Amino acid sequence: MPKVLLVEDDYVIADGMSRHLRVAGFDPVWVGKGRAALARLRYERADVCVLDLMLPGRDGWNVIETARAEGIGTPIVVVSARGGEQDRVRTLELGADDYLVKPFSMEELVARVRGAARRGVRPAAVERGEALEVEELLIDPARVQAFVDGASIELTPTEFRLLHALACERGRVVTRDELLQSLWGRRHTYRDRTVDVFVRKLRDKIDRSAPRHTFIQTRYGVGYRFEAIAKGAPHLSHAVPD
Repeated sequence: MPKVLLVEDDYVIADGMSRHLRVAGFDPVWVGKGRAALARLRYERADVCVLDLMLPGRDGWNVIETARAEGIGTPIVVVSARGGEQDRVRTLELGADDYLVKPFSMEELVARVRGAARRGVRPAAVERGEALEVEELLIDPARVQAFVDGASIELTPTEFRLLHALACERGRVVTRDELLQSLWGRRHTYRDRTVDVFVRKLRDKIDRSAPRHTFIQTRYGVGYRFEAIAKGAPHLSHAVPD
């Protein structure tokens, strides 16, 4: 029976989630504080962690950041009333695997937890490989960072993983569904803009700072392609499809 660490300071909400998860075949273990959640993540083997962000003392963001920094790969499904894009992006960048905005149906919670349990523990770090140099851009897996003309562009770990995934498929259009499955472990849905948001952030850091080329190209309605194209040359549209 898969164990679910449930981190929620509201007893009524926690009790409701626990009952539905138990009926669905999971073994929920409830804690109400971030400090206790970290202790459980360190010393017990939960299959999935369901984590609220607004916790007393150590908040959910700190729990995620600390867990990932310590190499804890337990899938984390965040549940929060904070539904803004900035909150979702920040949480995913820190290392959460999924984000569910309150209020939500218990059926959807169970489905998200089941998907996270099926995917299993995430790798602790980006797979190492040879550095890739394309025109003025250097992608260095050993340092988990990219450089334009020798200057670091300060990518977050998630931004680097996305860039590295695209660069490893240089010249091929990679679909949103492929990227979501390989980096976030879930299928693309119509309203899911996770990949588009992170591509926009990559372009802000790479394409706008690189003096001679753009590197992240769009195939309208399909996905993205890594290819160096001289600035001013005609290339595929950067527009994000609806």
